[in-house]
Amino acid sequence: MANIKKRKKAQLPFRLNILFFAVFLLFSLLVLQLGVVQILNGEAFQAEIDRTSNDFTEIPVPRGKMYDRNGNLIVGNDAEYAITYTPEKGTQAEDRLDVAEKLAKYISMDPGKDKQYGLTLRNRKEYWYIQNTKEAKSRLTDKEIEEMDNSEQYSTMLERIKEEEVAFDNFSQQQREVMAIKKEMDKAMALTPQIIIKGKEVTPEEFARVAEHLDELPGINASTDWNRKYPYGSTFQSFAGNITSEKQGILAAKEDYYMTRGYSRNDRVGRSGLEEQYESVLRSRKEKIQYTTDKNGTIVDSDVAVEGQRGKDLVLTIDMELQKEVNKVLRQELKTAIQNQPYENHYMDTALAVMMDPQTGEILAAGGQYYNREEKEFQNAGQRTIHSAYSPGSAVKGATMLAGYESGVIKPGQRFYDTPIKIKGTPEKSSWKNLQWVNDYEALKRSSNVYMFYIAMRMGGDFNYQRNEPLNFDPKAFTEMRRYYSQFGLGVSTGIDFPSESIGYQGSDPLAGNLLDLAIGQYDTYTTMQMAQYVSTIANDGYRIRPHFLKAIRNPVPHSEELGPVYKSNNTEFMNRIDMDQKYINRVQEGFRQVFQEPGGTAYTHFDDKPYAMYDIAGKTGTAEADVYDDGKKVRDAENLALIGYAPHDDPEVAFALIVPKAGTGNKHPINHEIGKGILDAYFNLKDKKDEE
Repeated sequence: MANIKKRKKAQLPFRLNILFFAVFLLFSLLVLQLGVVQILNGEAFQAEIDRTSNDFTEIPVPRGKMYDRNGNLIVGNDAEYAITYTPEKGTQAEDRLDVAEKLAKYISMDPGKDKQYGLTLRNRKEYWYIQNTKEAKSRLTDKEIEEMDNSEQYSTMLERIKEEEVAFDNFSQQQREVMAIKKEMDKAMALTPQIIIKGKEVTPEEFARVAEHLDELPGINASTDWNRKYPYGSTFQSFAGNITSEKQGILAAKEDYYMTRGYSRNDRVGRSGLEEQYESVLRSRKEKIQYTTDKNGTIVDSDVAVEGQRGKDLVLTIDMELQKEVNKVLRQELKTAIQNQPYENHYMDTALAVMMDPQTGEILAAGGQYYNREEKEFQNAGQRTIHSAYSPGSAVKGATMLAGYESGVIKPGQRFYDTPIKIKGTPEKSSWKNLQWVNDYEALKRSSNVYMFYIAMRMGGDFNYQRNEPLNFDPKAFTEMRRYYSQFGLGVSTGIDFPSESIGYQGSDPLAGNLLDLAIGQYDTYTTMQMAQYVSTIANDGYRIRPHFLKAIRNPVPHSEELGPVYKSNNTEFMNRIDMDQKYINRVQEGFRQVFQEPGGTAYTHFDDKPYAMYDIAGKTGTAEADVYDDGKKVRDAENLALIGYAPHDDPEVAFALIVPKAGTGNKHPINHEIGKGILDAYFNLKDKKDEE
């Protein structure tokens, strides 16, 4: 018995030794593992603990400005208060709601149903979901939770929130404001500033309160934004164009175009006019901010990586003082004509004019006035000088005469007897009165339609017109006539630096009578800008020059209102020289001079008194039939009144074209001549004033 006890005592220390040894081995392995972690992988694990990442975001900077030829600001930028939100990575809806609730204490946003920040049904459902998450989840079955991913679950839960539960009136005013704020915050992408409220929507007091409490509003910043300003009001704004808002961002139709050029979706871009035409120049270089974030997405540091720079500035060819006067004249004469003959001018509502330097193509003024009869007010319609085309009547006869010379169907000094033309099966055609024998000079001076009819008939192949007999006519004459016209810019693009230029309408029925109408400007249609280029080409001895608004591009000067150094000048560009002998051009120039300066000229009685005779004007009048339709039915006749010209005749420095569509017949107020005198007065008076200075 004693021996058994001794053997048990002997076995006990042995077992303890094995146990201690096993524990020792385990601790050794643990120490070894710790050593491996500390020595071999320590730096890697520490790097993971300390891991940060660098991200970049871009802050918009104001666009370039626009100035007139004299350095007067046309389009600038106004700074305005802005409250922005820049979310960190991984920010959840609950986080944004918390910030929105805090921000609502310091600013007000109108959440009205029909207002800018109107709350949609989905906005209200999303808000209700965050406030009642548990209840929303209870509306899903276990099977749906198992089979749906998170996105599908969320969409289903929103669908099952009843409309009556989120009726607009169910929420307090404060809750509505919170929802309106959160709605704007939800548009923000990680580390990208999103404007919550700006401009007149935020008061200086609200801006100051937010600035004082930024430490409790993560992601919120009180900064400044910019908006376009127009020192001259609407005077030139239709040409300057518009830009999208930060809410519209880049145009959806051009998204691929802009995205491949480094734009963001919420960038403001030019959507019309010169803003669109010169987007690549006016576009600013954004300020690039580098954010350092830790592994949780929290911003730990930020720094300016690239300083922003305002876009380049445009110096335009426009003289804003002249532009104002042109608009004033158009508005005044349109008003007078309508008031003096309210019945006859019932359909008259528009007057358009372009003034340009015929030797350089620089557009000095381009104006349009439209009278809104319902609102009983005038509106600027300058773009119609480029976008709207009309039959200009006899104003095109200079091009017709030159086509006749060059094609060989008439000779300088050739005479025709001006009496009504009658082609078998067609109505009689005539001049405004029977002018009897006229040569080429007289045909232009006295505006003979019949002379132009003979040119057209001969270009069509018939040199032996017989009254009331059919013509020997080749329809290819339409192509030949239009080819000559196109050399002046009629019926083709002028090449102007402006989007969506109209080239007018070409008639499609190749009948002989229509060719005769084409020759007197009563078949095809042309824009006022095309007419200005046409008369400039004649004034410039047959050289067609590209009309343009841009004079130069200037680099911006930081923190200064001054114009910077020239980046690029826009020089005169010759498009073509008309394929006609100079001696022929000289004859048309002389005919144009006689229109204004000799008795019998169709403009003489309007321009024979001083100071107009001193201007030494040359040009052409025009009247074209303009049928007016109401519900598809012709209700009465009207006329398009035109006037083109240049001055001085010997050394042209200004050319002009104007069109007044749908004027009443038999006008007692010769609106086209009155506008012509008014805009020439404005030009030469301003010139004299500048010379005196």
